[in-house]
Amino acid sequence: MVSGEGEVTPLTPEVARLQEAVEAFRRRSRTGRTQEQISQEVAAIAHVSDLIQVELSVVASEFAATDEYDQQGFDSPISWIKANCHMGGGAAGDRVCVGNQLQGLPETATALAEGRIGFAHFALLAKTAVAIGGGFEEGKLLRQAQKLSVARFFNACMHARHAAKPDAYVNEEREGVEARSLRISTAEDGTMLFKCVLDKVGGAAVRTALEPLAKRAGKDDSRRYDRRLADAWVDIAMHSLDTGLVPQQGSQRTHIQVTTSLETLLGLSGAPAAEMEFSLPISAKAVERLACDCSVTRILLGSDSTVIDVGRARRVISGPQRKALNVRDGGCVWPGCDRPASWTSGHHLAHWIRGGPSDLPNLCLLCYRHHWMVHEGEWQIVRTDDGEILTIPPTMTFGSQPRGPD
Repeated sequence: MVSGEGEVTPLTPEVARLQEAVEAFRRRSRTGRTQEQISQEVAAIAHVSDLIQVELSVVASEFAATDEYDQQGFDSPISWIKANCHMGGGAAGDRVCVGNQLQGLPETATALAEGRIGFAHFALLAKTAVAIGGGFEEGKLLRQAQKLSVARFFNACMHARHAAKPDAYVNEEREGVEARSLRISTAEDGTMLFKCVLDKVGGAAVRTALEPLAKRAGKDDSRRYDRRLADAWVDIAMHSLDTGLVPQQGSQRTHIQVTTSLETLLGLSGAPAAEMEFSLPISAKAVERLACDCSVTRILLGSDSTVIDVGRARRVISGPQRKALNVRDGGCVWPGCDRPASWTSGHHLAHWIRGGPSDLPNLCLLCYRHHWMVHEGEWQIVRTDDGEILTIPPTMTFGSQPRGPD
């Protein structure tokens, strides 16, 4: 180790012995092992690696509490760890987080030591504990970690965060919408380059449209997945242009399937987030917006999550009602908005979830941006007795008003 003054600082005896043990292990013979022994080695080495990652996390946390990074010219402990430990920022942050939370997660530490979870599970638990703060239930989430893959456990952690702090969860989704960007540049040969950042719901909508067209076209289709996605994107654009759907003439929207509990639909405290294909779990606020103009299918589950009964899909806003809305409103009713009816969704002034009727006096057309502003953005929209539409901004005590997607 080289110190800030350029002098070589000797390692502690314990770390030196660990290095020697690892080097000796690397020099072992790899011949004469059965397939079963190799499989056992994989699991055993992974477990040892997890234990070392926890120890690394403890030391990383201790390092983050010093000013050594500043003395060596780095702007943060994470920057120093990235440069000196050859990690990405996310991995460096995970180690510091686990080290900081280790004492507060004794059951999780024991589970990892016994091989019941891996370090990736531990990191997710630690970050969820930080996000939830007081009231975090380690045991409940740990039981899920021991049953689920890392990918599925990630969703479980998102559900726990939504149940504990739904408002904070919505704020993160707002930030995701505000972070949307699409940059288009042209290379010297005329190739167009797209760099895009989308939030969870927006990204899921794009993938829902692209995925069916990105499937392989027969056994001889050798295109890479990213090439097939790009081809599907071009196909959608060309089809829209060829058939005159820009702007769209019909009122049929791309279908996005959302699976939600009744508690989430009602926005009750402690409810889990909702599931959406191609997306992380989404908030009750996002479900409320999507449910304004949708088809609802009731699915009754038993105590063991088996399907007991599936009802018929029912349109919240029927076809005739939608046609009447198109004629009456002519487009988005938000004052000053010029989006035509084909670029809008039906909105319930009093949501049907809370007993509002799906009849014309309680319905209006809103474009996506303004629909988002009414739900996640917390604007209010009301119709006066003479039919005039009024919009009321959210109550704010400081800062700027939330801005919907452009």
